[in-house]
Amino acid sequence: MSDGAFLGLIAGLGLLSIWWSMWEQEEAPSGRGVVARQMDRLRDDLIKVGLDTVPPAAVPALSVGLGLVVAAGLWAGSSAVVPSLAIGAVVSLLPTLVLRSAARRRTTAMREVWPEAVDHINSAIRAGLSLPEALVQLSRNGPEELRPAFAEYALDYQASGDFASCLDRLKIRLADPVGDRIVEALRITRDVGGTDLGSLLRTLSAFLREDARTRAELEARQSWTVNAARLALAAPWIVLALMATRPQAAQAYDTATGMVLIVVGAVASLIAYRVMLLIARLPQDERVLR
Repeated sequence: MSDGAFLGLIAGLGLLSIWWSMWEQEEAPSGRGVVARQMDRLRDDLIKVGLDTVPPAAVPALSVGLGLVVAAGLWAGSSAVVPSLAIGAVVSLLPTLVLRSAARRRTTAMREVWPEAVDHINSAIRAGLSLPEALVQLSRNGPEELRPAFAEYALDYQASGDFASCLDRLKIRLADPVGDRIVEALRITRDVGGTDLGSLLRTLSAFLREDARTRAELEARQSWTVNAARLALAAPWIVLALMATRPQAAQAYDTATGMVLIVVGAVASLIAYRVMLLIARLPQDERVLR
């Protein structure tokens, strides 16, 4: 690449750094860094979609590999470096985006079934079962989405009889913020004792139903706006990918001016998408009771 292209790349990285510094970064809890928190999030997402045996580091490795393969393929067909690298960088984001989208869908589905699970626990306790036995029966009578996790809990409890450690492993399998709160509420009830467990479970069930209903209404109203914004963000890169398949069109972007145009477009797209998310995104439950 020419000196002008290199200067354009440096200018684009500088603009990206300025944009990144504009957003307040959350402090890492308990001294954990950004990378560690991202790995935790990837681990939770993999567990949610049923890929708990896949290490979190495999996701960025897959992203980098996919981006390099796409960039190499476009470069081999067009001999244009700048468009090939740009499309490769965009494509490298797809594995993470697909994983997080699947994890969000699973979280939404779990939010719908937790009230039913709480009702099952309450009914089992009223029928005279102990708290561990009430959780075991969810593996047979609970919602379909929760049965595998509670079936493994039943095996754990049958093998060890240690209620506290079984709850810890159950939280890992669920990887769900609502599940964390329910498990910790049951743990406190088991440790402290008392006669208010029934009223606590009924109140919790009513709260979860109301929260799920409200979120479903808000998400339905804003979904078309969010999807339109995502389409508007992806459209220029789809057009650039199609143009990169034609050597003559790709060569037009393989210059310093083309690099500056692509970098400025990428920064503008990221800022617009970030602002859209800040405006439209609903507060998300975070796993604070790991």
